[in-house]
Amino acid sequence: MKKLYFLIFIIFFSVSKAEDYLVETSSGISIGYLNNGVINWDDIPYAQPPIENLRWKAPREVKANSNIIKKRDNNFCMQRTSSLGGSAQFSDKDISGTEDCLYLDIFAPSKKSTELLPVMFWIHGGGNTSGLKDLYDFTKLVKKHDVIVVRINYRLGPFGWFTHPAIQDLQDGIDRTSNFGTLDIIAALEWVNNNISLFGGDSENITIFGESAGGHNVLSLLVSSKAKGLFNKAISMSGYTTSISQKDAYKPEKESSTSSYSSWSVVNKIIKNKSYDKEQSYFSNKEIRDILYSLSEEEFYGFYSERENYEEIPLLTDDGIVIPSIGLRKALANHDYVNNVPTILGSNRDEVKIWLAFSEYLVDVDYSLSGSLFSLPKVIIKDESAYEAFNYYRSAAWKLRGVDEPLRSLTLAGNKNLYSYRFDWDDQRKFIIGDFKQLFGAGHALEIPLLLGNTMLVGGPPISNFMYPRGISRFYTSRNMMKFWTNFAKYGKPGKSSNKIEWTPYELNTDKESSFMILDNKRNLKMRSDYISYKTLSEELYLDKRLNEEEKCVIALQMFTFVGNDLYNENIKNYPGVCDRNSSEQFIINNASTIEID
Repeated sequence: MKKLYFLIFIIFFSVSKAEDYLVETSSGISIGYLNNGVINWDDIPYAQPPIENLRWKAPREVKANSNIIKKRDNNFCMQRTSSLGGSAQFSDKDISGTEDCLYLDIFAPSKKSTELLPVMFWIHGGGNTSGLKDLYDFTKLVKKHDVIVVRINYRLGPFGWFTHPAIQDLQDGIDRTSNFGTLDIIAALEWVNNNISLFGGDSENITIFGESAGGHNVLSLLVSSKAKGLFNKAISMSGYTTSISQKDAYKPEKESSTSSYSSWSVVNKIIKNKSYDKEQSYFSNKEIRDILYSLSEEEFYGFYSERENYEEIPLLTDDGIVIPSIGLRKALANHDYVNNVPTILGSNRDEVKIWLAFSEYLVDVDYSLSGSLFSLPKVIIKDESAYEAFNYYRSAAWKLRGVDEPLRSLTLAGNKNLYSYRFDWDDQRKFIIGDFKQLFGAGHALEIPLLLGNTMLVGGPPISNFMYPRGISRFYTSRNMMKFWTNFAKYGKPGKSSNKIEWTPYELNTDKESSFMILDNKRNLKMRSDYISYKTLSEELYLDKRLNEEEKCVIALQMFTFVGNDLYNENIKNYPGVCDRNSSEQFIINNASTIEID
C-alpha cells in the first residue's frame, strides 16, 4: 500500500510540474521539461514549413492553434553533411536535413523571477550553408546568469539564398527577395517578440548574437528595415560583411575562384541532368520554375552540393527589400539604414587556423605512430613559419574587415555604444597526435565552448580534453565570457571581469583603433589598442621572409576578397610587389584539397 501511495505521489508531482511548464503559444501548446535546473521547450515552429509552393518564399506566419507541439527528429535545414557544420553528429548521409526546419528552442531558468528576464537570441554559424541549433547547449549560461536563450534554425544554402529570374520575376512583394534565410531569422524574432513573455522573457530587452555566418547575419539585421524594432542589442562574433547584387548572384560577369558558383550554373546542371536537348535560355521562366519545383529537396540540393571547396557559397544580396541596395558594407555607415543599438563586435586572433589545420598544402598526417591509440593520425605541420604567416595575415584581415571596418562605419552612422574584442585564449595541450596550441590556437569558433561552459561542442573526450584542458585558465576565461555577454544583455555594457578589469567602449581615433578587450586567461585579459590597415598589412606581407612570392600573392588575394566584398583591385596597389590575380586564383584551386580525418 505504501508503494502505491508513493507511486501516486510521484505521478501527481510529475503531472503538476508538466503543467507548470506548459505554455500556450501562437504556434500551439509547448510542454517544457526540466534539465539541470533549466527548463527547455523544443522545436517550436515559428513559421509555416517552407515546402512545396512556399519554397523560395518569405516565411508565412503559423496559424494560431491548440495543437501539442512535439519534439522532432531530423529537425535541421538541408545541408551537405560535415563535421565542422555539426550535422555529421546526426547523419551519416552525404546530404542531410529537411526543408521543414523552421523551429526554435527556448532555455529558461527554473527558479521563479518576479521580473521578466533578458532574452538572448542565438544565430548559429556555418557559412549559411551548414549548422543547426541543437549543437549549442546554453544550460550553464542560463542557469548561472538568469537569462533566457532562444536558438533557431533557418534555411541554408540555395534554399536560404537563391536568385534566379524564374523565382523573383514571377513573385510579388517581399517574395521577390533572394534573402529567404535572412527573412527566416526576422520571422523568428517576430515570434519571440510576440510570445517570449509567456516564458518569462522581456520582449523589450532582446540581444541578438551569433558567430561566423551567425555574426554576419547579426550585421545584416543591423541594416535591415524588416528587423527594425525587433531587438535591442547585438553581438557579432567573427562576422563578415559580404553582400552582392542579385545580378551577380544569378550570373556573375567575372567568374573567379571566389565567385564562380551561381544560381545560373546550378540550373544549368539541372537542365543538363534532365537530358533536355535545349539550353537553359530556351526555356521560359515559368518552365524553369516548374522544373525547379518538381525536384525533391534532396534532388535539388544534390546539384548544389557538387560545388568544389573553393567555389562561392550563397551570399546575401543587395535586393533593396531585405538588405539596402547600396549593400551591407556601405549601409553600416549610413544613418538612414542602421538600427543603432548597443553592439559588440569581435574576432579571434587565429581565425583561420581551423582551416589551415586541415589543408593538405600546409599539413600532413602520419597514422603509423598514434593511430592505434585514438584512431587518429599525428598531425604534422610541413612548414611551421609559413603556417603561422598564413594565419597571421588572414586572421588580421578578418579582424580588419569583420570588426574594425564595421565599427568605424557604425561610429560614422552615429552609434556611440560600441564594444570590441579579440579572443586570444590558446591554452591547449600538446599531445602525441599533435600540438593543439600550435595547430588551432585561438581559432575560429573555439570561443563558443567557453561562452557556453560546455566543451562537448568539440566532440567530447579525448579531443575536448586536449582542446580545453581542465584548470584555472579555462575556468577563468569561460566565467568572464559568460559574465561579459550576459551583462551586456542585461545592461547594455559588458562591465568588469571577475578581477575588476573594465571593458571600456570602442573609440575611433585618427591614428589608431582604441579600446578592445583581449579575452584570455587571467594573466593576459586586458584592454588593448592597435591599428591595422590594408596598407600596413600589405607592406608587412611584402617583407615577410617566411613566405615565397607566390604565397604572398595568394595571401594578398585572400585578404582582399574573403569575409567581405571583393576589394582586390582597389587594395592590391598597397602591396609593393607584383602579383597576378589569375595565377593566385589557380593556386587556390590547385591547393584547395583538405585532409579528411575520420
